[in-house]
Amino acid sequence: MMDPQTQAHKDWLGYVRPTGLLVSIPALEAAQAHLDRNTAPLQLKLKAFLRREQGLAADAEGKPQPEPDPRIADFPAFAAAVLGWPLDELFGAPSAPAVPEELAAPLPEYGEVLRPTYALREFQPCAPGQPDPRQPGPGHPLPGQCWILLVQELPLGAELDRPAPGGSGGWEAPPQARLERLLRETGVPIGLLVNGRQLRLIYAPAGETSGYATFALADMLTVAGRPILAALEMLLGAARLFSLPEAQRLPALLAASRRYQDEVSARLAEQVLEALYELVRGFQAADAAAGGQLLAQELAQDPSAIYQGLLTVLLRLVFILFAEDRGLLPGDELYLRHYSVGGLFQRLREDQGRFPDTMDQRYGAWAHLLAVFRLIHRGARGGGMRLPARQGNLFDPARHSFLQGTPAIGIPRLPDGVVYRVLSKLLVLDGQRLSYRSLDVEQIGSVYEAVMGFNLRRAAGRTIALKGAKRGGVAPPLDLDALLAVPRGKRGDRLKRETEQKLAGKAAAALEAARDEAGLLAALEKKIARGATPSPSPPAA
Repeated sequence: MMDPQTQAHKDWLGYVRPTGLLVSIPALEAAQAHLDRNTAPLQLKLKAFLRREQGLAADAEGKPQPEPDPRIADFPAFAAAVLGWPLDELFGAPSAPAVPEELAAPLPEYGEVLRPTYALREFQPCAPGQPDPRQPGPGHPLPGQCWILLVQELPLGAELDRPAPGGSGGWEAPPQARLERLLRETGVPIGLLVNGRQLRLIYAPAGETSGYATFALADMLTVAGRPILAALEMLLGAARLFSLPEAQRLPALLAASRRYQDEVSARLAEQVLEALYELVRGFQAADAAAGGQLLAQELAQDPSAIYQGLLTVLLRLVFILFAEDRGLLPGDELYLRHYSVGGLFQRLREDQGRFPDTMDQRYGAWAHLLAVFRLIHRGARGGGMRLPARQGNLFDPARHSFLQGTPAIGIPRLPDGVVYRVLSKLLVLDGQRLSYRSLDVEQIGSVYEAVMGFNLRRAAGRTIALKGAKRGGVAPPLDLDALLAVPRGKRGDRLKRETEQKLAGKAAAALEAARDEAGLLAALEKKIARGATPSPSPPAA
């Protein structure tokens, strides 16, 4: 059963649907960032602030009150009344110093200067030897760590992702891009875009892609939107910005989320490699079911073509999962019900729960994937679905023809169990559904790197794969029959030479004393890469 706080985080993240990586659930939990379940008082505080700001009558028992218009006309007042910010630290606010010139970013190529409307200062002074932002000296740049975040206030309802209409002759970029540029130029990685109707929290650390989430004021005024309001207060409340231990504050929380995502990328890369092994075993079984006719041509002419074809399958799946999570493929019922890879995984997971013993005797999922691949390559129109043809090489059905099968043998009989396990490796991490929406393009690239550079060969004897000597390294194959033939006392040397693995103590003694395959497997138990070879592969595999 999922922890209630984990579920609460999944819920609000599902509502606001961040673009790129902003926060990760493990980082939120490590920082003890929990949603306040009693959000009604905070929502009443927000409504009361909006009523005062708009000159509406105060609440009176028994007297109906008009709902306030969901707009913020005075951001500093909102920050103080609802989020609890100290206004003397919000530079640019009426009661605070002006935003220092050092937080401006000149754009000589466009003849303009980017400036934040407000800048929220750290309570602690800057690093020793650096100027205090309250008394900036000429020509002394301010270090980014002096500031928590920069705020850019826009006209009411202004588009966040489109340039302002009319143009000003300067840099005609959307407010999102302009604030990101300002953050990178000043070294302050956190920004807040405010247009009176929405608040967008942005994280743009140096050298990395940005992530952001948009909190709509109208949503936060509804009962269903209370988790969104709770999340905004959790991330931008005064405690998260100022008073909590440093490791639990917003800058550390966002940075920790990036570090966790790097860990996710490394582990996902390992699972994608295991998915490649799963496909190899699946197509070997499909070839056997076809009497050796499915892969006969490739094995005779160029066995590496099989590896290239299976690699193409994985890249197609990663492309589709990324595109589906980012809303780049149709979201209508026709696509979601009949073509979506995410939807196929859900159905296979349900089948696995109901028919766990027969998943490798069931078929149909591979044909589903082939139809999706062809659909993306050629495009389609039907009902409300509009999918332009992608063309190109990646989804071209003419490439790697063995993936399609032949008229004589039909579609390869790849079991549903294989497709389910492959998709599980791509979509599930630590029991949680992985969102490709939160992965950067660079992180997707690291997944690709993990499955590059291999070749395919047949096993001479019964073979097991061992874990790589280094994390993320290749799982080297070990011929068990050949190892048994090595005289005792020399097997450890053979093992290290072929796999870079070394046994010690009882395991080393068991390796030398082994009389049969079972003895070798017992000695090697902790070194076996089960994701690559759940059991020994037979000769000629």
